[in-house]
Amino acid sequence: MKKLKQKTRKSATMRFKVTKTGKVMFGHQYSSHLKLHKSKKRLRRQKEPAVLLGKFAKKVKRMLAVA
Repeated sequence: MKKLKQKTRKSATMRFKVTKTGKVMFGHQYSSHLKLHKSKKRLRRQKEPAVLLGKFAKKVKRMLAVA
């Protein structure tokens, strides 16, 4: 019997990116509009993608059919 391939979750492909070393990167939320009352420091920090850690990173990799 043929082994089935795991499908990728399209919503996860838009939100997360897996690096060559296997880290899961994501973009910060609350940074697209209504920026006037947010501090400049906060907006600067939110521009950079962050690394996802722990069990949730493992779940996301499974959703992306990487692991």
